[in-house]
Order: sequence, then structure tokens, then C-alpha cells
Amino acid sequence: MQISVGPPILTINHGSTFMVTDLAGQIHPEGYFGIFCDDTRFLSYYACYIDGHDWNRLTSTTTAYYAARIYLSNPKFIAKNGEVAEGTISLIISRVVESGVHEELELTNHSLNPVSFNLEIALRSDFADIFEVESQQFVRRGRIETEWNGERQELSTTYTNTNFFRCITYRVRECASPVRYANGRIVFEVTLKPNETWKTYGKYVLADNERIQEPQDYDYQSAVDQRVINTEVEKLHDQWLRSVTQLTSSSEGVNHLYHQSIEDLGALRLFDYDMGSDIWVAAAGVPKFVTLFGRDSLIVSLQTMMVHPSFAIGALKQLAQWQATEVDEWRDAEPGKILHEIRRGELACSQQIPHTPYYGTADATPLFLITLHEAWKWLGEDGLLQEHRDVMQRGLEWIDCYGDRDGDGFQEYKTRSSKGIENQGWKDSGDAIVYPDGQQVSPPIALCELQGYVFDAWLRSAEIFDYWGEFDRADELRTKAKHLQARFEEHFWCDDLGFYAFALDSEKQPVRSIASNVGHCLWSGIVSRDRAAQVAKKLLQPEMWSGWGIRTLSTTNAAYNPFSYHRGSIWPHDNSLIAMGLKRYGFASEVAQVAAGIFEAAQYFSSDRLPELFAGIVREPGAFPVPYREANVPQAWAAASVFQLLQAMLGIQADAPHQQLLVDPNLPDWLPELTLRRIEVGNAQVDLKVWRDGDETRWEATVRSGTINVVAQVSPKPNQSTGG
Repeated sequence: MQISVGPPILTINHGSTFMVTDLAGQIHPEGYFGIFCDDTRFLSYYACYIDGHDWNRLTSTTTAYYAARIYLSNPKFIAKNGEVAEGTISLIISRVVESGVHEELELTNHSLNPVSFNLEIALRSDFADIFEVESQQFVRRGRIETEWNGERQELSTTYTNTNFFRCITYRVRECASPVRYANGRIVFEVTLKPNETWKTYGKYVLADNERIQEPQDYDYQSAVDQRVINTEVEKLHDQWLRSVTQLTSSSEGVNHLYHQSIEDLGALRLFDYDMGSDIWVAAAGVPKFVTLFGRDSLIVSLQTMMVHPSFAIGALKQLAQWQATEVDEWRDAEPGKILHEIRRGELACSQQIPHTPYYGTADATPLFLITLHEAWKWLGEDGLLQEHRDVMQRGLEWIDCYGDRDGDGFQEYKTRSSKGIENQGWKDSGDAIVYPDGQQVSPPIALCELQGYVFDAWLRSAEIFDYWGEFDRADELRTKAKHLQARFEEHFWCDDLGFYAFALDSEKQPVRSIASNVGHCLWSGIVSRDRAAQVAKKLLQPEMWSGWGIRTLSTTNAAYNPFSYHRGSIWPHDNSLIAMGLKRYGFASEVAQVAAGIFEAAQYFSSDRLPELFAGIVREPGAFPVPYREANVPQAWAAASVFQLLQAMLGIQADAPHQQLLVDPNLPDWLPELTLRRIEVGNAQVDLKVWRDGDETRWEATVRSGTINVVAQVSPKPNQSTGG
């Protein structure tokens, strides 16, 4: 069984440009169909006809993340030279996204008679903002004009609203037939002899106030031929594939999932943000989140350390450039804060939304500090720390001055913007944070994981200050972390639940809902070792464990809905972070259980590609994972969750400053053998082979280059105490 997300569609993308059509290659104004770039929908309607009749779809697919091909044939119709039997004329539409969009049209007459007809393409543009497409509520603010240039064979549609300008031009090229424009359609007058083939191609050129994006002059076949690297884009993608850690294992399912995840991350590369061939960031996901995010970019960086640690450099550099320097309530900005997201569409440019950029996230700032430290531990580059020293210092100041809104020692959030996000943790939908009776919690809210992130950020920063010889500053941060952990235990632990509170509400009372956020507290290390066993057990009880993953919210909560966004669904990235936390406290078999659930769910999805999230329904005979209808696919932290789940099972930690790679593998019986090649740590590359020997897991490491010691790390024994 291969399950697709939402209605069947074809999605191709490159950088900030993507195209979404139905399986016949058509574009409808409803939903996320169209050609998009920089948060604007340039093309909102596409339909192709033969003498006014719809074509019949034979089949279609995406042949690369940036390319698609559609096979169509004609219905029975009456042409000017007689009846044309069904299926005697074929149309192949081939498309490639690269800056703009390249489209090839190929007609073939498979009949014994000559035939003449019109091939018609209807194009319309609404230039809607991505947020309007999401809400399906459109406001026409500017003026749209369309012009056909018969001499140049170009159809241009422009949108102007004061200083906001967008334009899409369809350029017909290499067409031997007469071309005209009438009734909103580009019309090709085609005559074909028996067995004759007719070809033309068009370019969709996208323009805004600053640049013109035109696809390069190469055909579809060249673009998808893996034997030939024709363009700079292909060279960069090939470099990514060659630079990452390679995996082979005894499980074909794991192999396919790993390789697809590598492809997806490369496909999400935001070329506009490149700072070098190996310094870049990925979009958070297609179609909704094709832009730079704070939280998402940082979590993906953490997830990919074992695969390619320098991936994090791009996220750190870009986010550092946008670190807030002043208080701006409209954008929820405060000095030292790391952004949530940036948008470039009409609503942002006209200041109708605060995404220029918007800073409404409470977790991106401590996550930046965590990522900086983790990147240093993998890369061993002192220069990375020095480059971001001021950013780090301002981030620590933000935690103290603004993250703790009321001075009680906990991190809270509440938007100050009239268009701000209500919930500012990773569960940022408006209905995500609920009491046990299902009622929503009103801000300010102190989420449990925010306390853990800050605890971890302080300890990691303390290690950096130690490295710099600033021992007083390091001791100060460790003391703060110690006090925070004590307060966390006092205020968040619910003895009767055997679990930590989801959050503290505006009255500083515990929100006693069972939620997956507490699993992030295992990852950060703020959880008391005496209580970790209770937390692990609760997360894997039937109320939280579906069989395919840990739910975001317990089935016992009145607001539980397995098909919702954050109230009972399963998020792969959430599970991967929890798995890292379980490993931290020594729960190796529980790690394997979580990994098995996610990996087995992935095998049901089309192309072995994990969606952003899927439903938290119970796994039982005859059931299968049900995707969230509007989930992003591909999605960066869903794809990267695969790497972190493997890292958790293998117990891999880097310490490049001390030239060490620490390993503590525990393979389950469903994955008896695997090999990782070219793990990068500092200046070294390591191959790691791991296999089961009876009930034991054994390993051997080979240093391919550089200097590194691969050391067996002894994980802590799980404390099975269930006392408070």
C-alpha cells in the first residue's frame, strides 16, 4: 500500500519556486495548486484542451524533485477534417522547475489519417499571497493586466499594488505552428500527418520588483538524466548527495527511507540563502513553509549532525543575521531574539502581517544556543564559536530579560502583536495547548519544554565559556541551570499523574494534560533521573503510544482528536527528539520501539517519504497510517527525523574538540546490521559497522581520514524507581 497525502497531486520544486498540479497537469484555483515563488501564487489556473475538449490522463509522475511528466490522450471528437477516434493522439507534458518553469509539449498522431486541430492552453493568475491561499479568502488590492505579444509569442500578466509588483510571462519557443491568443487561451494551430510528432516548449518567467527568474535553456531529458550533470543546481545537489554519511543496512525499508530523506533535504534547499556551496539552509516544507524558519531550521540542523554537521553552519549564519536588535511589538521582536519566520508576499510587504521577519517563537533563541554548541562538538571549529559569540551573549540576555516575562525564573510567552501567533512553542496552532477538560489555555503560558531548552542551553553555554577560560561565567550558568531544574521539579511534577505538567498557565497553575512535550524534557536533560522511568513508561502507554508513534496528546484528554494538527496526531520529528531523550536516560529498548513505529509507518507512504504528521489512530490489523490532509511533503524535520532516530539507537555523540566520537549502539532484532560510512567529526571521517551477536550489539570503527578516537560510551542504567 502506498498512501499519498491529501488529494493526488504532482509537486515539483526548486529553491523558493514550486509548482503544484493535479495528476493531469492542470491547475485549479482551489487549494495549493499553482506556480508559487516567494509566497506569491503567480499562476492560479492552467487547463489544456484539444479543440475545446479535455484530454484524458493516462498516467503521470514526478521523475525528480524538480521535474514531472504527464501522459495524455485525446477523447473522441470531430475535427475539421473528420472524426478523430479516442486515443489516437497523444500529448506528453514535461516540466522542470529551475528559477522559473520549463514546459515541453509533444503531440503525436498515432492514426492512419492526417488530422488538424487546435491545442489550447488557458492560463490565469491571481497573484494571491500564500496566506490567502491557505485561508481561501482573497482580497484584490491591486490591478491585474494581461498582454499578448504576437510577434514575440509571449503572454504577460502583471500585478501592481503601489510598490508591490509581480509578473508572469509565458514565452512560446521553437514552435513551427501558427500561435495566437484568443478568449483567454494560447492557441496552437496543429496539423499532423500519420505518425508525425510535433513539439514546442514554453518558459514561465517570474519577475518581481528586484529580479527576473527565467529557466535555463535545457530540455527535460537533460534535466533528469542522472548520468549527466548539466547545471549548477544539479552540481550542488550531487555535491550534497556525495558529502553526506552513507547508510547500508539489513533492512530495505530503512535503506529506502534513509535515502529518500537525504533526497528530500537536498530538494528543500533555499538557494536564495546560500552562503557557499556547503553553507545553506532548507525550507521547512512544501507547500506552506518554503521560507526561512527559526525553530525548524535549528531542529533540522540538530537532526542532521550525524549525516552532515556543516549543514548547521548555514542556519546559524542566516539566523544570526536576523537576530532582533530592538523591541517591536508588531513583530514580537525583542533584543537578542531569534526569528520565527520571514515572508516576502504582498501581505508582508504591505505590513498587513508582521512577517518581515516575525519573531513570535519562544523556543528558537535557546535552540540557537543548543545548535551552536552541538555544531561545535561535531565540527570542532573554534572560529564558529568566535563568529557567534555576540549572538550567543545577546541570546542569553534575551532568555533572562524577555523569555522570563514576570521574573519568576520560568520561560513564558504571550504575543504583543495584533496579528501575532497565540501559541509560540512548536505546537503553535491556536487550539494546541489545552487543559484535561479540553479547554484552551490562555497566555502567558510556560511550556514544560521551554524550561528544558533553557536548562540545556545554559549548560551547553557553560561548557563553551569553560573552553574560553571564562570559568566564573560558566559557573554562573550552571548555578542558574541547577536552580531552574529544582524549580521545574517543584512546580511541574504532578505526583498523582506520575508525569510532568504540560505547562504552567497564566496563574502559574500546572496544566495537568498528558502531552508529548514532556518527552522533549528528557532530551534536554532537565528531568530528574529518579522520575525518568515514570515519564518513559507514560509516553509508551496506550493512551500516548499508537503503535506507529507517540501522540502529541493523550487519548484521555477531552480535546483529543487523532486527525487534528496538534491534539493527538503523530509528528516524526517529535518522536525523534523523544527518542534522543529516552537514550539519554538509558531506555534503549524504548528507543527501538519508537524508531520501529515511525519506520514502519513510513513504508506505507508514497516513495517512503515521511509527511509532516499523520493521525494518531490505533495500530491494529487492517489499519494503516492516515496522513493529515494538509501535511507538508516533503518536510524538513520529518525527513531528518530518520537520522536522529538512528543516532539514538546507535548512541552516537561527537566531541571533536577532544578528537572523540562516542558510541553506544543497541540494535533491535528488526535491524540486525547496519553500516554508516563517512561520519564527519572534526577533520576526520569514520566508518561504523554495527551488528547484533545474539542478544548483544557489537561494533567496529574504521578511521578513513583525519585524527579521531572512537570510544565506547557507557549509557546510564535506567533508574526504574517509580517514587516521587
